[in-house]
Amino acid sequence: MNRRVLTVVLCALVLSACASYLVYRAVGSRVTAAQSPPSVGLVVAARDLPAGTLIQNADLRTVAWFGTPPAGAILTPDALRNRAVASSIYAGELVTDNRLAPIGSGGGLAATIPPGMRACAVKVNEVVGLAGFVVPGMRVDVLITGLPPGGNALDGPKVRTLLQNIQVLSAGENFQKDREGKPEQAQVVNLLVTPAQAEILSLASNETHIQLVLRNPMDTQVSGLPGMIMSDLFGGARAPEPVPRVRSVIGSLAMPSPAPVPAEPAAHSQYIIEVSNGSVHTQATFSRPGGKP
Repeated sequence: MNRRVLTVVLCALVLSACASYLVYRAVGSRVTAAQSPPSVGLVVAARDLPAGTLIQNADLRTVAWFGTPPAGAILTPDALRNRAVASSIYAGELVTDNRLAPIGSGGGLAATIPPGMRACAVKVNEVVGLAGFVVPGMRVDVLITGLPPGGNALDGPKVRTLLQNIQVLSAGENFQKDREGKPEQAQVVNLLVTPAQAEILSLASNETHIQLVLRNPMDTQVSGLPGMIMSDLFGGARAPEPVPRVRSVIGSLAMPSPAPVPAEPAAHSQYIIEVSNGSVHTQATFSRPGGKP
């Protein structure tokens, strides 16, 4: 075969292979583009949004989402204006309806309280407040210390676990007035409790000393603890219980005693008769009847 003809055939084969590859790439990209799911715009947080924040337009941005949107996802920022955040949302996180408070509930701490629950403020010491041991979302037990009603003062104060596995809503400083009326800073923790537990905490905060004990959020077991008194710490015996004064039942059911019979006057052994005749006075003595003296 002529060398020139062979060269032309080889060039034609190379060009046809390149053309086939380019056509394959073009057709494949169009097929892939036709099969890819359409994107939709979803709303994400533009910055960290703590619980209780009222959302504004500057707090949100829209991103493209490919595939099926998650349940409760928000499509337009206008639907979130003036909605309160019930659970903290971080920057870049998708904003969903279950992370927001109901419409019209307002902002602040009240928007984070579920229906049927209450937020009860408890004053704690500086160690718990300043050290950051208690932060929102944690679980605590409430302990009280004091002298129980009817208890023996010789045993000393008693401590017992009042409530267990209580969620912390917020923790921070609050301004209260002391006995002289001057403002002072106090460490306050808001706990999420039921109405019945709120009454218990209100009474305990006025009559006893409250201490919060941190617990593992995964530990939901409620333990039955009898409490501890001061004499138990030193290994001493408890003071005996006072014996109540009870009226005798037998005495109350006994037959009534007969009424006392008045005693007869003692009989005199002699009778003395005094006779006055003018200025003359005489006495006559007679023995008892029957001949007895």
